Parts: sequence; C-alpha cells; structure tokens
Amino acid sequence: MLLVCRFVADSPAPAFIARARRALELLTSADGCLGGELGRSVDERHHWVLAVRFVSVDAYRRALSPFEVREHVIPLLAEALTDTPSTFETLLTAQKGKSQEHESLLS
Repeated sequence: MLLVCRFVADSPAPAFIARARRALELLTSADGCLGGELGRSVDERHHWVLAVRFVSVDAYRRALSPFEVREHVIPLLAEALTDTPSTFETLLTAQKGKSQEHESLLS
C-alpha cells in the first residue's frame, strides 16, 4: 500500500521539514512500514510530496492508531491537498532492473 500526500507549504522549509521528519519517523517505526520519503518540487519550491509504503492496508491503518501518530502525523496529513486520492495499492515494484507484480487488493 502506498500513501502519497501532496502539500503546498507556505511556512519556511525548515519548519515543514521538521514536521515531515517527525511524521516519517513515527510512521516508519510501525510494523509493516516499508519506508518513506519527503520530496520537494524542483520547479515550485513550496510544493512537497510525502510518500510512505506499507505491506498492507491493515499495516497502514495500524500505523495511524498510536497516540503520538494521531498527535503529530494526522494534523500534518490533514493539510495535504485533497483534489486527488492519497492512498494507492502497489501493483508493480522494481529493483535493479527486475520488476515484480503484486496481486490487487481490490479483486
């Protein structure tokens, strides 16, 4: 499962990065989290993306339940742009030139 949240952050970059760092630390410490990243647009300096991968929808939901996550992560995610979906199933992964297909969660 892939969580992808886009942000437009008007606050100074260091302040936004600090909040995103805390969110990534909390989410990636959860069982079933495969890792996460924060990126900034090279064209629009106020546009950011936070992406976190989980082994399953259940792992994603469990990662959101601890108090610290509800205190620090949920408020950040609530500021994400909402004009497009933010959660996706992973259907194809690739590493070192080899791809692997994954079964759909929707079928």
